[in-house]
Amino acid sequence: MIASISLDLDNKWSYMKTHGNEGWDQFPTYLPMLVPRVLKILEDASLVITFFVVGEDAVRPENKQALRLIADSGHEIGNHSFKHEPWLHLYSRKEITEEFRKTETAIYDATGKKTVGFRGPGFSYSHDVLRVLETRGYRYDASTFPTFLGPVARAYYFFNSGLTREEREQRKQLFGKLNEGFKPIRPYRWRKYRMELIEIPVTTMPWFKVPIHLSYVMYLAGYSTLLAKMYFKSAMNFCWVNRVQPSLLLHPLDFMGCDDDQDLAFFPGMSMKAKPKLQLASELLNWMSRKFECVTMEEHAAVLETTLG
Repeated sequence: MIASISLDLDNKWSYMKTHGNEGWDQFPTYLPMLVPRVLKILEDASLVITFFVVGEDAVRPENKQALRLIADSGHEIGNHSFKHEPWLHLYSRKEITEEFRKTETAIYDATGKKTVGFRGPGFSYSHDVLRVLETRGYRYDASTFPTFLGPVARAYYFFNSGLTREEREQRKQLFGKLNEGFKPIRPYRWRKYRMELIEIPVTTMPWFKVPIHLSYVMYLAGYSTLLAKMYFKSAMNFCWVNRVQPSLLLHPLDFMGCDDDQDLAFFPGMSMKAKPKLQLASELLNWMSRKFECVTMEEHAAVLETTLG
């Protein structure tokens, strides 16, 4: 069975910006350290995946070598917005168009890659976002997160932040509304908006709609590595039994620990050190590569263009 894997290449400044930290734009990049680490694990597992890149990172000279390394290793590059603001649904269509144009240009200049897929920061999207994607020739969107736990994750995030009331209002749809749990976990076309654009949701566990991407697994590993492994493998086996083609989401902090950066302790799983997280990520990705035929999001979309009609 086919499966796709993607990594939202959020940088330290983007986490801090969303978290509401002052001086977020002054935080240094960790991409030169992180990218070779991730690429080594992917190479060992014989995996080629999709990296969703933020435009603001692509224009920074200190990130150019790391981003070029991703492209030269054969991985797909996707659009993750320019400013990484999880309130993209508040943008006008004109603002969305400019956001995408700037990101596409920045990514192409840095990597030589043209983007055909998009994921909104914090799973933020709107009808206007989808419409602009289709008019700009994108093959797929990957911004939906079909779970009922989005509001719970948002409450946890707010509790561990110093956001003002205005900042919380901007982020009130971070990780999605409660009704996102009613959305399909299988890929589909946005025909209710009279569009052919393919949606590839971030897969949640069939029936239960609980998150299964690696950040949640790392959070469990902070309590029990055995429990984390059992949860991940059980969820993927449940996808297999239900004929759900999983689309697994990774984050940079799945490959970093508290010994790499203590400022990001508010993020789930960042109480662990890097070495055990890297060992766990490597084991699970190797297991998944044996269980499924793992492809990029673009390759997944190409298959879906045929099977979805």
